[in-house]
Formats: sequence, C-alpha cells, structure tokens
Amino acid sequence: MTRLLPTFRFRARSLASGVNASSRNDWPAWRLNLAPGARLFFPPEVVVQVKALACELPADTGLPLSRFSRQDLARQVVARGIVAQISGATIWRWLDQDAIRPWQHRSWIFPRDPQFEQKAGRVLDLYQGRWQDQALGSDEYVISADEKTSIQARVRIHPTQPTQAGQSMRVEFEYERGGALAYLAAWDVRRAKIFGCCDPTTGIAPFDGLVQQVMNQRPYRQAKRVFWVVDNGSSHRGQAACQRLQQQYSNLVLVHLPVHASWLNQVEIYFSVVQRKVLTPNDFPSLHAVQERLLEFQSYYEQIARPFEWKFTRVQLQDLLATFSAQPPCALAA
Repeated sequence: MTRLLPTFRFRARSLASGVNASSRNDWPAWRLNLAPGARLFFPPEVVVQVKALACELPADTGLPLSRFSRQDLARQVVARGIVAQISGATIWRWLDQDAIRPWQHRSWIFPRDPQFEQKAGRVLDLYQGRWQDQALGSDEYVISADEKTSIQARVRIHPTQPTQAGQSMRVEFEYERGGALAYLAAWDVRRAKIFGCCDPTTGIAPFDGLVQQVMNQRPYRQAKRVFWVVDNGSSHRGQAACQRLQQQYSNLVLVHLPVHASWLNQVEIYFSVVQRKVLTPNDFPSLHAVQERLLEFQSYYEQIARPFEWKFTRVQLQDLLATFSAQPPCALAA
C-alpha cells in the first residue's frame, strides 16, 4: 500500500539548505499532477488519521458542531494539514470499511444500578427457564408486564384516503385531540398469551386490576409460582409492591428489572408491535375506538403469536457490562 501509482508525479519541495525534501517525509503537503481519470492515492497513515478524527467528538476539537458530516471531516483534514485536498466521497469510502458513521447517533443510558448485573441476570435466567440455578417446572410461569401511557385518539379533520394504484394511504395532517388513555399489558413469556386492559391513567389500582385479571384464571391460579417481571414504575416499585401483591397471591413472585432496563422486558416487544400495527397511523374517531382496537388486537394477535426468540443471555450481559467498565469514569457518571 505504500507504493506510489505510476500516474502520479510529485513536485519535490526545496529546503532552505537547497536540498530537496524526501517525498516520503513530505506526504502531508503533496501536490499531485494526476492523469485524466486517475484516483488520488493516500498512504495508510492518512487513512488512520482520518478515521481517528472521525471517532472524536466534534466539541472536543473546538468546532461548534454536534456531529461530523463527511464534508466537515474533509475540511478539517485539509485545515490540519493532513493532506492538501480530499473529497467527502473518499472519506466516506474509508469510514464505510469499518462502519464508522459520525453523522449518526443513538440515545443511550449507561447502567447506574450497583446491582445491575444481578437484577438483569435473574430476569435473563427466567427467559431461559431457570430460577436460582434450578429449571422451572411445567407448573411455573413467567409474566412480563408494563404500561403504555398517554395513547392519544387523534380525530382527523378529513377522512383517511385508502391506498390506490400509484398512491399510498393518505392521512390528514390536522387533527383534534380526542383524549388519552393508558394500556396495561401482561405477556406470558413461555406460552405467548397476552392479557390487557385500558384505564384513564396508570397507578396501583389499574396495575392490581391487571394482576387480578391474570391470577384469577387457570393455570395461574393453581400454579406453583408465577414470576412477574416488571420495571420500577410507581405502581409496582420496591419491596412494598412485592409484599402487597404476595399478600393477595401467595404464588406470585415480583421480579424487578434494574433501573433504566426496560429493554430487557419482553412486553416492550409486544408494545412495539402494537405501535406499528394498531397505533400507526393514529386515526380514531374517539377514545373508545382506541380502546376497542387495542383489546380486539389482543385476541387477533394471540391467534398468530409465538414466544419471542429471546437470544440475549447472562453471558452476553456480562460481556456488555465489561465494555461499560472500560469507559472513562466521567462517561459512566454522566
């Protein structure tokens, strides 16, 4: 890769002593006379420096930018004297080799729960059919539950137009607000059964109503144990919620996820299905119509549902947490 293509001719610079500078040491300021159609050649050192720059935060470089574009990078590479000229397309081609996308970003929350691995690990074990190193029996069940809040009824001021040849469905942009409700759902992880109810708001009473809906029917009523995986929402938070629910159902075991770990709650997958198939586009004549659609979808979905193919295990969790531990302390505390 260090060989120079024969279509290039370099203009060597002269030092103050009158001696020509070595072209090998002078590559940051190369000026090339290219043959027609020839592509600029850059030494590997240049590629490495460009990739390193792309992996920096723009704010740390003193630039008033939140993200780099490939053209921003091209300008910085020239301004820093790394090369005399370079195109954004060339930089994109280099970054694409290592899937470096400085113009993209995603939201992230670093784990702050000191017992993150312990709490998340036991939930992952339940998904694998184990609890405290023992296999679950046929009369033990795992329920994943949560609330989807503030579901609006958007009443469009003009009717939605159906799909036609050469034209997609058209949904009126303007709408009137028809109110909002909360949708509470419980997903049987091993049996692919869904239970749910709607309520004007969330809270202890609505959540306990969902628990009652599940636990008062077979096979959960006679089960040896029913594990309920929940996050740390106010309606089922802490030891008080564990005691409250176990007083009502002696075979119920409430299992809390770590803080900010709803991505480990399988019912969130079901909620994503609901969002795509029921609530998008949001076009309902009333709030009652939203409730009807949600509850009818439960019955429809159960006919085709299968247990989710959950592949994230405790071992993978440990590997993921190991990458976090390698982050600087300031990043972990942010």
